[in-house]
Amino acid sequence: MKDKLKLVLKVLVRIGQFSLMLSFVTACWTAVYFFSHWLYNQINWTPHHYVAQLLNLLGGFFLMGLVIQLIGFFFFHKRQKEFTNSMRDALRRIAQGDFKVRLNFGRMDPRYMEILDEINLMADGLEKLEELRQEFISDVSHEIQTPLTSISGFARALQNQSIDSDTRMKYLRIIEGESSRLSKLSENLLRLASLDSEKHPFEPKRYRLDRQLGTLILSCEPQWTGKSIELNADLDDVYVEADEDLLSQVWINLISNSIKFTPEGGQIDVTLRRKGSFVEFRIKDTGIGIAADQHELIFDRFFKSDKARSRKVGGSGLGLSLVKKIVEMHQGTVVVESELGDGSVFIVTLPATRSHL
Repeated sequence: MKDKLKLVLKVLVRIGQFSLMLSFVTACWTAVYFFSHWLYNQINWTPHHYVAQLLNLLGGFFLMGLVIQLIGFFFFHKRQKEFTNSMRDALRRIAQGDFKVRLNFGRMDPRYMEILDEINLMADGLEKLEELRQEFISDVSHEIQTPLTSISGFARALQNQSIDSDTRMKYLRIIEGESSRLSKLSENLLRLASLDSEKHPFEPKRYRLDRQLGTLILSCEPQWTGKSIELNADLDDVYVEADEDLLSQVWINLISNSIKFTPEGGQIDVTLRRKGSFVEFRIKDTGIGIAADQHELIFDRFFKSDKARSRKVGGSGLGLSLVKKIVEMHQGTVVVESELGDGSVFIVTLPATRSHL
């Protein structure tokens, strides 16, 4: 019943619009008709019937156009000018850094509405970008300020001539560690900025991934043997087409993290398998694990799942961001499977190449 009523109302509206237009055309033609007859009488000219009809027709169209232009000027020009001024003001405010500006004029020409929507969408995107920028600056400032405060405090303590040599060496080791942390933070920030700019050199080549992993695992041997960790590696012969230097950052970060967060006497298992057209790298540890609600967040910059623990073992929260960025540059994926207190498994998949030339 409602649909039929809507249909009837729609038909009546159409009829009303048509009637209004017909009345307007009739009024214009009638006005021209009587005006032309008056004019003919004034100049004592009686045109041929065909010529008179043609002049009336042209005059009617001219009058219609003139009336429409006048109506548009008096009724719509003000609104159009308001729209133009508001849009100019909004763009000027956006250019000056005010991204909270929004435009809304109610019902307007669809073409203008598309422009408004695009401006609002641009302002919304810039506002979110500005929020991320401010958050990034805040995180960087915090990460830099913490070791600087520590260095400053222990440097002042070293000025005390009464402290013994053991304490002095302890303070110096802390200062060295905090300086190394600052250097690592700066290095990672520069690397991330370079990768984000898309101007970082990307030089893929075909090479044996299992050999690269074997070399990097051996280079970390002092770290995992120092904690009496049992590290097992089962690597298939696999070729990839990738930037070897960039991928080395991925494997070093993942292996180092597993060693950091695995307690003494724990176990780490590294596997590399070819599965169809993809290569799957897995590193499983018996470490502290990661809560389920943090599986996606750990790849955000400066995120630390356990700030107290992260502070103790070091790190800036940029390593996994680098991992994700580099893996995505290689058209791959990285995910984590973990439960708090039950270890973690990081899985990296990359496109594989044929094992022969």
